[in-house]
Amino acid sequence: MVWRFLPARFCLGGALQHDREFALVDGAGQVVNAKRTAKMQLLRSTVDLAARTVSLRLPSHQSWESFHWDRDRPGLETWFSDYFGFPVHLVQNLEIGFPDDTDAPGPTVISTATLAAIADWFPDLSLEQLRLRFRANLEISGVPAFWEDQLFTEVGNTVQFAVGTVHFVGVNPCQRCVVPTRDPVTGKAYPGFQKTFVARRQLTLPPWVNESRFNHFFRLSVNTRIPGSEVGKVVRVGDRVTL
Repeated sequence: MVWRFLPARFCLGGALQHDREFALVDGAGQVVNAKRTAKMQLLRSTVDLAARTVSLRLPSHQSWESFHWDRDRPGLETWFSDYFGFPVHLVQNLEIGFPDDTDAPGPTVISTATLAAIADWFPDLSLEQLRLRFRANLEISGVPAFWEDQLFTEVGNTVQFAVGTVHFVGVNPCQRCVVPTRDPVTGKAYPGFQKTFVARRQLTLPPWVNESRFNHFFRLSVNTRIPGSEVGKVVRVGDRVTL
């Protein structure tokens, strides 16, 4: 079993270093993301971590604009505010980032076989396109489809597993939002995506899965927590998974 991921270190709050470290918020402090507006998916960006810069391009432009996220923050916020049409601010969290599930802010986990199985449900979508739609942090190869569904159990209990020397706590199946239903490049909605997904997910749910965790079937990948003892440890491609 192999993790398809670059070497990554765990932060104090249990998130992967740089994972969702920054967020855009409006004047009320509400996060501005692709769940809120498909305009987010139309933006193109590149990041240079060493130089602490981000380059951005509007969907209708060929040229890029670059900003240092410390020195040029006012200009960066103005750029985003102009694009979205309302004032936004850039915020940063070095410990936990800005996860959707604050009770399980560790990496989301999925298997390659799961994504391949879902690609069969949508013949016009490739494996890579599904990766972009579901955006799991860590991907496991060499296991059957939906293998990761054994990494959670009933409410109130968790599943312990390890990747190399790093200990994980599996918490719950990840509740999906509107983002996977849209093309990750154009933001265009895929007709009937959620309806098809829910029907097929229910039919293919492994018999050993704790179905009580599925109040609905638009759930995929597993949310995790990382114990404080694992802070500073690293996961790498090729690390073995043990239950």
